[in-house]
Amino acid sequence: MNVELIINSTASAVEIALLKEGVLTELHKEQGATRFNVGDVFLGKVKRTIPQLNAAFVDVGHERDAFLHYLDLGPQFNSFNHYTTQVLGGNFTSKDLTGFKLLPEIDKAGKIKDILSGNRQILVQIAKEPISAKGPRLTSEITLAGRYMVLVPFANKISLSLRIKSEIERERLKRLIMSIKPANFGVIVRTVAENKKVAELDADLRDLVQRWEMLQNKLANARAPQKVLGELDRTSTILRDLLNPNFSSIHVNNEATAAEIKAYLRNIAPDKEGIVKFHKTDDIFEDFKIHKQIKASFGRQVNLKSGAYLIVEHTEAMHVIDVNSGNRKGGAKDQEENALRTNLDCVREIARILRLRDMGGIICIDFIDMGDKNHQKMLYDALKEAMADDKAKHSILPPSRFGVVEITRQRVRPVTDITTSEKCPTCRGTGKVEAAILFTDEIENSLKYLAEESGQNNLRLLVHPMVKAYLNEGWWWKTIAANWRKRYKVKLEIMTTSDCELLEFHFYDSKGEEINL
Repeated sequence: MNVELIINSTASAVEIALLKEGVLTELHKEQGATRFNVGDVFLGKVKRTIPQLNAAFVDVGHERDAFLHYLDLGPQFNSFNHYTTQVLGGNFTSKDLTGFKLLPEIDKAGKIKDILSGNRQILVQIAKEPISAKGPRLTSEITLAGRYMVLVPFANKISLSLRIKSEIERERLKRLIMSIKPANFGVIVRTVAENKKVAELDADLRDLVQRWEMLQNKLANARAPQKVLGELDRTSTILRDLLNPNFSSIHVNNEATAAEIKAYLRNIAPDKEGIVKFHKTDDIFEDFKIHKQIKASFGRQVNLKSGAYLIVEHTEAMHVIDVNSGNRKGGAKDQEENALRTNLDCVREIARILRLRDMGGIICIDFIDMGDKNHQKMLYDALKEAMADDKAKHSILPPSRFGVVEITRQRVRPVTDITTSEKCPTCRGTGKVEAAILFTDEIENSLKYLAEESGQNNLRLLVHPMVKAYLNEGWWWKTIAANWRKRYKVKLEIMTTSDCELLEFHFYDSKGEEINL
């Protein structure tokens, strides 16, 4: 299977698209100001415990306190808590955990009020990003994920991925990890470690131990609430988790980002360094027609080539998907067979939509009714197979008597929401037509204010491609943009994206942060 990664670096964010055989299957957006990513480790402060919920609210610097349930403390909480206290007090300076004495595990049926109290500093990790009006969800069972394994401090257990089926390989990996892992560290061996050489596994483990040392060094001088270890950025995380021999190319439109990716690949997969390709373009998503796929996949109605279509509705409690045959071509001998073919056509597209939009929680899919039990089982098996490579934990129930399939899917970050409807480019949805010819005057007035009143002399302007072409029309020293640069003595870079409406513009500073006018 041909797999491509397209990384679009814009003035405000980094967008990442994963294509399989040219079809968009994953979409991520990494904002520069994001502070609470899954995997980040914080030194937090307990604000209060809630005995009725057997949970505590912890201040990690978010506008809303984060939630920590007793079951998320982890069995080794006593050891983590003692370690945190010792490091903060300067009483533990060893670079590893060899001399650390593990404390007894906490009671699985215990009460949080017996373990935590207000104002206590506690080491926690983001398990779920802030969603809607909720703060982050936390865990005190800190783990550090690498390419081939996950490091679990204060545990000596070695666990292997269930997807590694060969007993000989499982035994080899277990013996190998046992011989190289440091004391008081547990290891979870990931699927991609299968058949890997000793040197590769050892390098990955040493890198994780170094990250733990970084955490300890920063923790020693930390004061809650403070981040003590950040997870890799979204690009590196995708490469770490998904990179395999099927990756054919990584296309980037930012030279610095391309260099960083090459350096990262040099460490985890030197043979893949050559697949990174730099494109000198403002909007690489436009070049690869990804915007078109986004518009087709994120609307309320998602059409399939067969003529069938899906209706996707989002509510606070759940997501609902309705399967419709539409104008699907016939060929089936009866309604039952037609329903089966339509449902099977939609299964793989539904699995793609769930991953692409990162839909989590409860998902109800209303398939076309089928009376034959064998057909219902075929549908159920097909859906399980289509979602087999979904990294998010999920559970699928067989079709109900009404033909509804219920799915629960792990939700660790807000659902990706992209507006696919567009306002009228002239009236902007107001119904009132403005003088569009004055649009460049509006941009110039904003530029003048930023240059003369705010003292900004290094700016980026994001506009529709047609507007950029108009501003750069003519000889380079006579264009409208050139006159603006000369008149207001600014460094002005004009960026473009088809996501912008025709009469829409945004200014960004040199750090890529949007300037509110």
